[in-house]
Amino acid sequence: MTIFQSIILGIVQGLTEFLPISSSGHLVIVPKLLGWKIPPQAAFIFDVLVQVATLAAVLAYFWKDLTAIGTAFVDGLKQRDPWSDPQSRLGWYLILATIPAGLFGLLFKDQIEGVFNSLAATGLFLLLTALILFVAERVGKCECNLDKMTWKKALLVGLAQVLALFPGVSRSGSTITGGMLANLQRQAAARFSFLMSIPIMVAAGLLASLDLFALPNFASLLPVFIPGFITAAVVGYLSIRWLLGFLTRYPLYVFSIYCTVIGLVTLLFSLNGGG
Repeated sequence: MTIFQSIILGIVQGLTEFLPISSSGHLVIVPKLLGWKIPPQAAFIFDVLVQVATLAAVLAYFWKDLTAIGTAFVDGLKQRDPWSDPQSRLGWYLILATIPAGLFGLLFKDQIEGVFNSLAATGLFLLLTALILFVAERVGKCECNLDKMTWKKALLVGLAQVLALFPGVSRSGSTITGGMLANLQRQAAARFSFLMSIPIMVAAGLLASLDLFALPNFASLLPVFIPGFITAAVVGYLSIRWLLGFLTRYPLYVFSIYCTVIGLVTLLFSLNGGG
């Protein structure tokens, strides 16, 4: 991998991690469309690092929210009254929402990894993302803020996140859809989606890091990967800010159309021998 490729893929990760268009799908598609032959080991290291970069972006953006939730959560445990404070309740709901994808990912890790690097599978899952975004806009009532969150709504969002384990299914898209189907407003669904990404991104990063530090050439690749890390973090932060503003005014149809087009192009490319 070159520094140029690192920066381009960092931009791709920063944009697509939070926009509902699938970061995993784009990290499969872009190198293959551009004909980049990136060694699997280097690709693995890079994917782990840019995931950590976008985790840093969401932590930076929601630092005040996280501090308020964490303080209320600890106070609730100390006072043996974890449900009285809205922020404490939100903390519990975020934990609940991360459980389904975590369990599913551990139980079916090998099967999920088997569909990565498949352009055909990625194209099909992008079309699935397009469908669920369309359904969310047609069916979701978008009436509630986060203060109306319940454990049932949180569990529905968590179950929606299971879909995002597959390449081409957007994590933010599936969880925002789950929130909207639970009658959350678009922006409220997006905020919950971004906040609930933190525990699973931390867990995934820690697990991947165990393999990462065991690689003999890890340190030698860092000078090439650091520009991509910085790019992914900066672009990810800006993407969160932009999307939250966008969703207060506009529906998700534009992302549904985009995923449809990219999914069809990816399928055609794979059928013509692209991988």
